[in-house]
Amino acid sequence: MAPIAAAFQLFGGRIFTALGAIMTIIQKRVLRALVVAAIAAQAAACATVTRGTKEAWTVETEPGGATVTTNLEGVGCEATPCTFKIPRKSAFTVQITKPGYKTVNTQVTNQVAAGGAAGMAGNVLVGGIIGVGVDAASGAMLELKPNPLHVILEKAE
Repeated sequence: MAPIAAAFQLFGGRIFTALGAIMTIIQKRVLRALVVAAIAAQAAACATVTRGTKEAWTVETEPGGATVTTNLEGVGCEATPCTFKIPRKSAFTVQITKPGYKTVNTQVTNQVAAGGAAGMAGNVLVGGIIGVGVDAASGAMLELKPNPLHVILEKAE
């Protein structure tokens, strides 16, 4: 046993130093991998990433061919049906006209969508307070209502 004890006394300190350095490297790599995984999970749960900040909003009328105007800049069309890319957090007024028919005025609002709520829940579960703030500010967790806007025009008297 004496030769082993002598070898341990001679090299033991170096062995423990080497083992400590190896453990430090492993711990850093594991920590780095955990941080990357947490960031990826947060981004995947974020409604801004998964749903975007704009939504395709459609107007349909019976009969077709009606003119659509809104109080949003650049959003309107000469003849229905028509579809626009609108920010999800928008709320706006729509006017639909067609010669020989009564004018229709209506409101489009927004509400929390099922997919947006799931993205928000993902942010909360992963601990992504930044993601929660981004989703709330961008409106990505919302959807426009009604969508599509379907209007049956009445003949004018």
